[in-house]
Amino acid sequence: MDLKIKGSYSMTDRIYLSSPHMSDEGYEMQYIKEAFDTNWIAPLGPNVNEFEKELADKVGSKHAAALSSGTAAIHMALKAAGVGEGDIVFCQSLTFSATANPIIYQNATPVFIDSDYETWNMDPNALEDAFEKYPNVKAVLVVHLYGLSADMDRIMEICNKHNVVVIEDAAESLGTLYKGKYTGTFGEYGVFSFNGNKIITTSGGGMLVSNNEEKIKKVRFWVTQARDQARHYQHSELGYNYRMSNIVAGIGRGQLKVLDQRVAKKRYIFEFYKRKLDGLDGIQFMPVNEWDEPNCWLTCITLNGKVSPLDIMEALEKENIESRPIWKPMHLQPFFEKYDYIGGDVSQKLFEKGVCLPSDTKMTDGDLGRVCEIIKNLW
Repeated sequence: MDLKIKGSYSMTDRIYLSSPHMSDEGYEMQYIKEAFDTNWIAPLGPNVNEFEKELADKVGSKHAAALSSGTAAIHMALKAAGVGEGDIVFCQSLTFSATANPIIYQNATPVFIDSDYETWNMDPNALEDAFEKYPNVKAVLVVHLYGLSADMDRIMEICNKHNVVVIEDAAESLGTLYKGKYTGTFGEYGVFSFNGNKIITTSGGGMLVSNNEEKIKKVRFWVTQARDQARHYQHSELGYNYRMSNIVAGIGRGQLKVLDQRVAKKRYIFEFYKRKLDGLDGIQFMPVNEWDEPNCWLTCITLNGKVSPLDIMEALEKENIESRPIWKPMHLQPFFEKYDYIGGDVSQKLFEKGVCLPSDTKMTDGDLGRVCEIIKNLW
């Protein structure tokens, strides 16, 4: 795939949903060069240590562990929370499968929770209903979908009442603020992703943040194959090969320097689409609440008129422009449909009626205008 990293698109280039965007200043290369110059080409090193500190400082968490993916970070958060065989974990249904898969890695049982229209994220009322049905729960996995924050005050209040660990999947919401505080820092554990399509990328990678120093130290031990402190290779616990490399962490450090720029551009893209398309019959934009300052990772709409999501996706695809449906809820997935689900049909309706519009930070006003014209021509 010929993926341009810098600059903007021409009329013939493919416009991506959300692709890597390296800094114009070349920050990433500086840290990569430093790693090469000092021969730190390993899953440890100065970039890993500094990236952990810098990311934790940015979001206001005390400690962080740099890992190979956001999925690995969720897995380790569940393990650190003591989730094991037969334990119940409440998990938002409207999400990508990487949120739910680690529950199965731990041989635990997911119970999926519906979303609400106000946030598109976990419905606090459905969460309360779930606790009535399942009083003994080990953890709650809440997602901040597309950079929109969940209703964290209510969710934390409910979970604290039941004395249950909250893990925030903030893979899509780095830079999002809920009432002035960064998502990923409300629960016991927060998870970020640096996959290639995220607001900043390390090509692949993730970060687990927590104020619990002992737990983060333990995670670092587990993710480096759980090798005991002995002269010989000794292992008293199951380990994992989940540590981030020093090269990848160097990319992350450079990307973190432009995070605020990327958030500003993502919000600009959302406002541009809203200004141009909001009047079309049947279109509704994803909800931005007064307490929410979203990073607008992807601009999403729902359609309740004559034009369908497929109409928009096919019209854009003909012009070499990428878009995609809203996530298919976990409780509707063939692998997960055997597990219990609490709630109504909100997540299903959002999936059926929703579209993610191209939200690439390299898009120009011309690119955005072109997308809008293609969509308008369907009405």
